[in-house]
Amino acid sequence: MVALNPPVCDFGQPAPEFLLPATDGRHYRLTDCRGPNGLLVMFICNHCPYVQAIIDRLIRDCRELAGHGIGSVAIMSNDTEAYPDDAFPNMKRWAEELAFPFPYLLDADQSVARAYGAVCTPDFFGYNANLELQYRGRLDASGRNPGPADAPRELFDAMRMIATGSQGPQQQTASIGCSIKWRNT
Repeated sequence: MVALNPPVCDFGQPAPEFLLPATDGRHYRLTDCRGPNGLLVMFICNHCPYVQAIIDRLIRDCRELAGHGIGSVAIMSNDTEAYPDDAFPNMKRWAEELAFPFPYLLDADQSVARAYGAVCTPDFFGYNANLELQYRGRLDASGRNPGPADAPRELFDAMRMIATGSQGPQQQTASIGCSIKWRNT
């Protein structure tokens, strides 16, 4: 399992559009997920130990960010034939078990991950109200294991700043995680 870091934030990059099926039986577009003050797009999956280490904190932060007018959406782009733990029925089970406060979408053809330039799980893209990229960092100091309970909430604090109309922080620490599992084409 290779740990990868995504590139630094490309401030102002527009959010690519998508239309993907969700574990709740609906299909979502980019605009269906946004909040009045911004949007957090997260590339996650079920099997990644980096995602598993932060999922409870991520759920907490997304719930709190909704109160600041930030919408959230999670996208799973891994090759589900090679990684059946990430298959749609397992996505649905996990989203229900953990009561995800955001849509959990399947990017079966991996085109959305490519459009965003996602490289790992978790990979976070924080957008302002105009859907311009302002954050491409980590959730917090967690890695394959949860960070300390008092770890600064880097993603939460950045998105709260963005919700007020400010630009994202100039200093951002890249997320770390498992590589997106690309299909052989």
